[in-house]
Amino acid sequence: MPSPLARPFLLAPLVFAALTLAAASGVRAEDAARIGCVPPGVWADGTGTAVEPAPLLRRLAEAPAVLLGEQHDKADHHRWQLHTLAALHALNPDLAVGMEMLPRRLQPVLDRWVAGELTEGEFLRETDWRTVWGFDPAFYLPILQFARLHRLPVVALNVERSLISRTARNGWAAIPEAEREGVGDPAAPTETYRKRLSETLAAHDRSESKAAAPTDAARRFIEAQSVWDRAMAEKIAETRRTTGRAVVAILGQGHTLYRDGVPHQLADLGIADAAVLLPWDADRDCGELDGRIADAVFGLGPAREDAEPQRPRLGVQLAPGPDGITVGSVSDGSVAAAAGLRTGDRILIAAGSPVRAPADLVAVIRRQAPGTWLPLTIRRDGAERELVAKFPAEKR
Repeated sequence: MPSPLARPFLLAPLVFAALTLAAASGVRAEDAARIGCVPPGVWADGTGTAVEPAPLLRRLAEAPAVLLGEQHDKADHHRWQLHTLAALHALNPDLAVGMEMLPRRLQPVLDRWVAGELTEGEFLRETDWRTVWGFDPAFYLPILQFARLHRLPVVALNVERSLISRTARNGWAAIPEAEREGVGDPAAPTETYRKRLSETLAAHDRSESKAAAPTDAARRFIEAQSVWDRAMAEKIAETRRTTGRAVVAILGQGHTLYRDGVPHQLADLGIADAAVLLPWDADRDCGELDGRIADAVFGLGPAREDAEPQRPRLGVQLAPGPDGITVGSVSDGSVAAAAGLRTGDRILIAAGSPVRAPADLVAVIRRQAPGTWLPLTIRRDGAERELVAKFPAEKR
């Protein structure tokens, strides 16, 4: 089927107050050099070529699914998601919102939220948000409020993290069908996805198992990621099939890049024309805009330290692992980089508390005061090591 960006649509013109998060003008001179290939407030295609927002969003509004990628701890990513959702809703009010943040078992809570039966506090308690997801709920509540205001169904896309961890540890075949949460067998990943995930795993603990070759660990890791992608794709496809609504999915961008994760599984389920949209940070490598990374991207301005209270950030992206959590990447110049964390390290303990899921680490970091030290126990190359992450003092 053709890409949603290639199809003409005859829709009446609409005024898009929600199309942009920032104007391209008004950028301070000292920031100009920091702004990369996609200027703030500009929509561009996957090569970085600017496109007109109104025709773009008219086409996207007719897609069966639109995947809005994010980095979970970046506030501007979530603001962009909300504005994009609002723009799509202005064109097509027959939407559903899918969220990676919650597992399937919490769907009844989401239904009660949309029906207006829960306060924000009750919703956060009944979902056990801090444990189940862990990232700041303030990032996601505006999206949830928008869905409730317009009575849009909100769909829990995820499964329990333990299912992904068990797959990474033992393989999908070892999990009884009754314990798979209804997830079917994933489509074989593309070679580009295998390569990208293998590179993420390149620094993985080489002594993970004396009985298994490194290729077995890599195979299970890739299989776990594919199961994760499949689970979310199935809920998107099911929602589309049973409701006829277009599904706007809020999920980590690692599941969407180059159409290799959730989009690949959606294609196997009969939805080949899902659209992938990404926010584009000012300091992101322009070389990534190869025409394949996404259908469209939206330029964000340089982060402003005075724009909002600074939250403590370690500066890592996390990947599922069989024991603890695995560092998928480390941001240059971050607290994590200064502490000596590397891709492939497993974080076992933070400030004396065991770390079994990303939410555990997020909760510890949120309690970290500026200028303080965070002791970490990690496993690298089969041996445990102690590292200390120092958070910068608060600027005055």
